[in-house]
Order: sequence, then C-alpha cells, then structure tokens
Amino acid sequence: MDDRSPTPTLTSTLTPVLRILSACLHLLVAVLLALAAVRAVAEGTGDAAAVVAAAVAVAVIYGAGPLLRPVRTRVRAAALWLAAVMLAWLVLLALTPDGIWLAFPLFFVQLHLLPPRWSVPAVIATTGLAITGFGWHAHTFSIGTVIGPVLGAAVAVAVVFGYQALYRESEQRQRLIEELTAARSELAAAEHARGVLAERERLSREIHDTLAQGLSSIQLLLRAAERALPERPSAALDHVQHARQAAADNLDEARRFVQALSPPALEEGSLPAALERLCATTRSPGLSIRCHTSGTPTELPTPHEVALLRIAQSALANTVQHAQATRVELTLSYMGTEVALDVVDDGRGFHPGDLPAPGTNGSGSGFGIAAMRARARALHGTLSIESAPDQGTALAVTLPVSAHASEEADT
Repeated sequence: MDDRSPTPTLTSTLTPVLRILSACLHLLVAVLLALAAVRAVAEGTGDAAAVVAAAVAVAVIYGAGPLLRPVRTRVRAAALWLAAVMLAWLVLLALTPDGIWLAFPLFFVQLHLLPPRWSVPAVIATTGLAITGFGWHAHTFSIGTVIGPVLGAAVAVAVVFGYQALYRESEQRQRLIEELTAARSELAAAEHARGVLAERERLSREIHDTLAQGLSSIQLLLRAAERALPERPSAALDHVQHARQAAADNLDEARRFVQALSPPALEEGSLPAALERLCATTRSPGLSIRCHTSGTPTELPTPHEVALLRIAQSALANTVQHAQATRVELTLSYMGTEVALDVVDDGRGFHPGDLPAPGTNGSGSGFGIAAMRARARALHGTLSIESAPDQGTALAVTLPVSAHASEEADT
C-alpha cells in the first residue's frame, strides 16, 4: 500500500469549496451522533447510557482524525484511524438501529482517504454491516432494508469518483495552461533574440557594404593622391576631392541605415540610375567600369532594390580591392518574374572553393560574399560565383519577383 495520500483529504485546504464540503461532512456526523444519543435518551431504553457513551466515543475518535497530520497525509495512518472509527461505529450500531445513518458519511470518508483499490471494498463492507445491523435490530430483512444502504453507497461512490475525475482534469488543464504560458514566454524570448540577431546582421551587412567599402575606397584614393605628389598636384587634388565626396556619401549612408531608411541613391531615382551613379563614382587607377540594363525596367519592391544595390556595391568594392582588374561590366537584367545582376571583371580571379570563412583570414575581412549570399537568400534568390586564377570573376545574383509584388511596388 502506498503510504502517501493519493487524493485530497477531508481537511484539504486546496479550495474554499473543499473546506465547505469538509465542514458539512463533519457537521453531518455530529448531527447524526447527537440524534442517535437524543433518541436513545428520549425513548428511555435500558441501553440509553451505553448509546450515549458509544456516540461520544465515535465523536471523539472521529474528531481526532482531522487534527492528526499523519491521518491527512499517509494512507496507513488513515486506515488505522478509519478502523478505530469503524469499531466504535459497530458498537453504536449494535446498540441502536439509528447508527445505520452514520454509514453514509463514512462512505465519503473512506472514499476520500483510501486509494480506490481499498476504498471500494471498504464501502461494500460498510454497506453490508449497515444492512446486517439494521436487519438484526428489526429481526427481519426487506427490500427497503437492502436498497437504502446500497443506494447511499452508490451515490457516494459516484459523487466522490466524479469529483476526483473533475479534480484530475482540472489539474491537468492547469498544467497545460502553465506549460502553454511557459512556452509562450520562451517563444517571446526566442522571437526577441531572433529580432536582435536579425538587426545585428542587418547592421553588419550595412556597415560592410557602406562604411567599410567606403573607407577602403577613401584609403585607395588617398594613396593614389600620395603617389601623385609632388609631380602631379592636379591629379592628387582630384583624388582628394573624390575621397572627400566618398566620405560625405558614407556619412549620409551611415545616418540612413541606422534609421533603417532606403539608400540615398534609391530615394533620388530608380535602381538603374543608382547603379549608373555607383559605377561612375567608383574609382580606381586603370579600372574601367561600365553599366548596362537589359529588358524593360520596372519598379521593384524596395527590399529587392536595396539588396541589388548593396550587392553591386560590395562586388565592385571587392573588384577594386582584390581583383587588379582593368575592366568591369555590370549588367542589370529584367526578366519578367525575375531580376538578375551580373558583375564580371577581367582580374586575377581565384578558386571559389578556397575562400576562407568570414573573419578567419587574420585581417577580419571575408564577410563580403557571405553578406551578399545572405541578402539574396533573404529574398529567396540565388547567388553564384564563377572564377579561376588569371581568368577573371563573374558574379550573378537572381531574385524572384512575383507579379503581385511588382503591382504593390507600382502603387
């Protein structure tokens, strides 16, 4: 037998309803005991004193149960207490037929304190003793003598088991609510963390494609100006002016991407015009950059235009810094449900498979291609690179554009 109480006891303080039911049950036992004692005294039978003593004994033993913590928490202690109550009750039942009425509250006590495998046999035994005791006092047995206690036992079993089922269902529902609340909290925390990471990734891409590339361009222009001095001061001044313009442009870009605004080049015109200006303002000694547009230009959703412009900026910056190229061809192609950007140079090329992971080459660089791939992937597009040593590099990005998205952009 499990020594722990599997169900709420009569003195449980889980809910106000349980406290009320427990008080009512105790009150019912007290009233029935008082009724048995009063009737015995009123009838003036010879066993009146014995009935009163037996009623008092039952009351004392029963009243001690709710005050004893082991009775409320351990099945073994509850069983011993119930056995003492039952013995005292049997004495009362042997002295007066009025003791049969105590069987009904005893059903509830047994069903609450004992596990089902013990409480149901206890109720059956109590029912049998009640029928036997009443029949012994009446010196006869009838259908009413049997039906009364049996119906009382059936009602008690149905009520208690029904309540226990509802209680278990309520507990399960409460656990589900707590799990749901915890899951919602975890989901909210995960969404917050995802938002923080997305914003961090956005800022890192913007910094790489604007500030980092701009600073690299400024550095190259200043080095060119340094090499032109003192023999060619006009050429040096031209490089310095372009470097100053690049610094101003990057300052404007920085202010805008912190505020999550569109790049200035896109606010001032279309994507083809922005790419034309990008090619015109990207300078490197000995490098020729040409921009082409194929197909019928249509207004794209803003995220597509921003992504293509940033990819073009990053690709041209990589060409200027690493390719040692003399010619770059940038082509923007409108193809109905797709838009493509191709950047092809005649530089020294490389093995695409030999690219180090971002930030692992010792200089903290290497994020350009990863950032471009991330931009394309975010819009369900693809980015491919074809290159080989001394054979130049071709970068192609393709973004799907649905007709619905184009219509929204037009509005």
